[in-house]
Amino acid sequence: MICTTIQHKTLEQIWSILDDPYVEMAEIRLDLCNLTREETEDLFGSAEKPLIATYRVTAQSSAKDFNSEWERARRKMTVAVEAGARFVDVDLAAPVGVSQYFQKLCRNTGTRLIRSFHDYSKTPELSYLVQAVQRCFRYGADIAKIVTTAASEQDCETVGQLYSSEELASSRTRLIAFAMGENAGSTRIDCLKKGAPFTYAAFDEPAAPGQPLLEDLHAKVYGDFLGLFRTDFEVPCSKSFAQRAVIAAALAEGTSRLYNYTPCDDNESAVKVARALGAKVTRRGSTLTISGIGPVRNRLPVEKIDAGESGILARLMIPLLAQIGTTPVSITGRGTLPGRPLAGASDIMAAFGVIVRNEAPHEGREIYVPLAVKGELIPGTADIPGKPGSQLISGLLMALPLCEKPSRVYVGEPKSIPYMFITLDVLRRFGVTVGAQLEGNAEMLEKQDWSYCTGINFTIEGGQSYKAAEIDLEGDWSAAANFLVGGAIFGGVELSGLDTTSLQADISIMDVLVEAGAALAYEDDVVSVRKAPLEAFDFDLSHAPDIFPIVSVLAAFCAGTTTLPGVSRLRGKESDRAAAILEMLSGFGVQARIDGDELQIEGETLTSRLLGGRLLRGGKFSSHHDHRMAMAIRIASIGADGPVTIDDPACVTKSFPDFFEQFS
Repeated sequence: MICTTIQHKTLEQIWSILDDPYVEMAEIRLDLCNLTREETEDLFGSAEKPLIATYRVTAQSSAKDFNSEWERARRKMTVAVEAGARFVDVDLAAPVGVSQYFQKLCRNTGTRLIRSFHDYSKTPELSYLVQAVQRCFRYGADIAKIVTTAASEQDCETVGQLYSSEELASSRTRLIAFAMGENAGSTRIDCLKKGAPFTYAAFDEPAAPGQPLLEDLHAKVYGDFLGLFRTDFEVPCSKSFAQRAVIAAALAEGTSRLYNYTPCDDNESAVKVARALGAKVTRRGSTLTISGIGPVRNRLPVEKIDAGESGILARLMIPLLAQIGTTPVSITGRGTLPGRPLAGASDIMAAFGVIVRNEAPHEGREIYVPLAVKGELIPGTADIPGKPGSQLISGLLMALPLCEKPSRVYVGEPKSIPYMFITLDVLRRFGVTVGAQLEGNAEMLEKQDWSYCTGINFTIEGGQSYKAAEIDLEGDWSAAANFLVGGAIFGGVELSGLDTTSLQADISIMDVLVEAGAALAYEDDVVSVRKAPLEAFDFDLSHAPDIFPIVSVLAAFCAGTTTLPGVSRLRGKESDRAAAILEMLSGFGVQARIDGDELQIEGETLTSRLLGGRLLRGGKFSSHHDHRMAMAIRIASIGADGPVTIDDPACVTKSFPDFFEQFS
């Protein structure tokens, strides 16, 4: 990336510069821009592009002047940091008290700390510069910045050798090292080639000898690479909400309306099941109107339902059909569904007196579609494992309230917890209440993190019935994740229609992007992301396996080694998603490996790939008939060095039929 240095400008002029499409991020010279406190707060609190707060102290004629100037710098930069500056640049020569102050302030605010070393007269020996880098990191740096003055080509080479120093091997992607001087301009590009997160350019007046103008440097770095800048992507509704709501509306008494509905294969399969149960369903525009069959007094004479290719629909309907249908009843499917085991289905349903068996020959004890459900659902108390996932448990939460007597269900070691709470939210809207109490240690309470939950107690009163409701279906965070990652890597996107308080598990893409360093902003139902310096991160995706493919693409463009725990949750998806991700990354030329339950990916920034001739490799790719894989491959293709073809692009109709059209 290129950071534009802004100096000697008014607030209005700064805003105008930030609107320039070439400006990706900016360094605000607070010592040279005469901004009031209010203007500084407005700028750093409102700017969507990443900003660096910088104040260069030059008064060194006396100790009194030096300390006075640093106190002024501390006050100015503090205002910027507390307002929301992405970075603050503190010179290595700062007094000890100032250095310690900003280390603590940045820890508390999340601002990234740049410690910088400048030599305005010469280029010291390599050993001295190595020590300067080490001092930067010792004194709290997230990024070390080394700037010298070059009098010769040898000086430029000395600065560049920092990136090949064995002593700094683990810090290369967090090092910005270049030289000032009329003949040192190439060092500002060379540092990007070698892994620097960003470099510097001037907007209209150089801040140092040899500093290139932004327009010239942008042409040298990006050439004819276009990137991705869009504000018109349309996010479909969440099928996690839509499918649950369609089935609940089918069981409800009265007429329900689901707004913002978008058709896809899985949603339409839920509509067909609703009709098979006896509900009347019509659609006008984006409104789905469902006249339900409830309350169910007598068992429905349903012999067979078709779940399409939807694993969640099959699992939801197993306990529901056991409660409302005349068993035995068959559940069939198509596409990849018959090849995907319904883990734990037989044992979990046996705890409630229901037999689930295969209707086609299979080895082992796993259950597959087509299957038969036999026996009535018996309410009561049961301990069931959460390891197989949340979908069958969601089906129980929808079915048990219809039983005459109450139930108590304990789920141990729960997975995909957010999806269970989506189910509870849908039930609440349709007049059905279920109590839930999470178990965990103090860390779970402190961090409010699903990962630390060890069990859930569900309390379910019997004798309940569904009531008609009107619901605005949320935008789908699983689909949105693809666009947001594309914007974070390649330019910027803005999406509307997303609920930033959603229970959807894949809303965690926002946390992922923040961890990676992307510039994320949201207000009301609008979420925007812009390119920023990206670096490797660690993030457990056990509770959000659907975004694993697109997060792996993000990791490929983050400098360093990214670690993603949660691989075990990928085996029973539309494909063996763990193997499919490794195959995709390998095809693109990205090094990756699976170690136990972790996927580890070696990444490199977009600018480093562009300048080093290491863009992703084009070619032919298999989606393995997995809609999530197809979408991730399409986003990755923006950063490929040649055409990318996907063997089965039509598989996206499962969740997002218009996905490829939106890129046309």
